[in-house]
Amino acid sequence: MKRIGVLTSGGDAPGMNGAIRAVVRSGIYRGMEVYGIKRGYEGLINGEIEKMELSSVANILHQGGTVLKTARSKEFRTDKGIEKSIKMLEKFGIEGLCIIGGDGSFRGALELACRGIAVSCIPGTIDNDLGYTDYTIGFDTAVNTVLSAIGNIRDTSASHERNIIVEVMGRNCGDIAVYAAVTGGAENVLIPEIDFDPDKICKKILEGKNRGKRYSILVKAEGVHIDSFELADMIQERTGEETKLVVLGYLQRGGSPTAADRLLAGRMGAKATELLFSDISPRAIGVAAGEIADFDLREALSKKRECRKDLMELVDMLSI
Repeated sequence: MKRIGVLTSGGDAPGMNGAIRAVVRSGIYRGMEVYGIKRGYEGLINGEIEKMELSSVANILHQGGTVLKTARSKEFRTDKGIEKSIKMLEKFGIEGLCIIGGDGSFRGALELACRGIAVSCIPGTIDNDLGYTDYTIGFDTAVNTVLSAIGNIRDTSASHERNIIVEVMGRNCGDIAVYAAVTGGAENVLIPEIDFDPDKICKKILEGKNRGKRYSILVKAEGVHIDSFELADMIQERTGEETKLVVLGYLQRGGSPTAADRLLAGRMGAKATELLFSDISPRAIGVAAGEIADFDLREALSKKRECRKDLMELVDMLSI
């Protein structure tokens, strides 16, 4: 394979630029031409494609977001849109694609693969919600962003002697919440995968109060099916303790990627390029037992994310 393209799709994640850089430079190292496709599948349909050189990815490793921009494409979800994409690839002579994104991006890649396009997929999403891989690019940075926020919130929470609910992202996956709760010393954590008991939460808060603790931190994943403001009101009513809500939102998706995410991006980008160079497709790059591995794309998408119950138990154990 002599000419490949790279695009980022869906939500941005810290480390995406590192993956783009790795694809471009490892591709050129192997003697291939690499073309950048802007604004994801929407840009592919519209022909927003340009050749990338070594200098195209200079000084981007430390930057959050994605220099190729990203967008969600309604047109690409149609057969007509997919056919337009394939014709555009043919027009530019692009033989294979490196696609950086999450579940929706991977499913789009599978549609292209079913029509004969070689694809190699790199998991770039802060949610860490892809079941086939231990970690996705951007997850570690997002957790560290939440951890920093919890540290700041704890100072105010202690000063005013109040409970704080910290709502974090993750869609229907609770990994950000669980990892942040363990490393941030939270007293409670709520995730979509496990039903919660309001009485148990309030009991822990009151037990802490009885032994002299005047505040507590609860980390709640956004996918939990209770409104966060309603949860705060309920806790305040049942415990008699002032309870406030902090929604971190898009703060978690930005910022300079951690060393762990930069390393992961580099390793995954190089692996994705290697597979395309060898005409091995369709594949999904991931982490298994600490090593970079590749999986059949269809099988990767079929794997369900397992909840980290061991870490949930650790939160309970360490917050008594």
